[in-house]
Amino acid sequence: MDGRIKVPYSWSAGEVGTRYLEALRDEKKFLGTRCGKCGIVYHVPRMHCPDCFEECSEWVELGSTGDLVTFTVVRRHHAQLSPLETPFAYGIIRLDGATTGFLHLISDFDGVDLAMGSRLEAVFSEEPQGSINDVKYFRPVRGVA
Repeated sequence: MDGRIKVPYSWSAGEVGTRYLEALRDEKKFLGTRCGKCGIVYHVPRMHCPDCFEECSEWVELGSTGDLVTFTVVRRHHAQLSPLETPFAYGIIRLDGATTGFLHLISDFDGVDLAMGSRLEAVFSEEPQGSINDVKYFRPVRGVA
């Protein structure tokens, strides 16, 4: 007999995650944290550096633009798996001021050849909810090839 047990639960974003998500929701600002020992600026912010284990207590305001590190383009729509209309891409984006990159959606690039190093800008949701999805997607910076 097959069965499934449902266990409802909710996650806390924690001290660092909450500050990050509130800044994103309320001010449309990206924040990072800097390791005092290594100097690495983490986006998404961390409480402790995973390399040297020091506390990352310095908050850094990052840009809403950045460089495309790597990506893959999705051209085939799937009703349950496609978060955007095709074509769209998943990419690692290194925001201005950050050392590390993060994964997000890329769209609105018709007629633009995406390439590693392409400049991208954030497109924010009109109705922020306090999640990373408050950034709908990134798109190529207008006026830049």
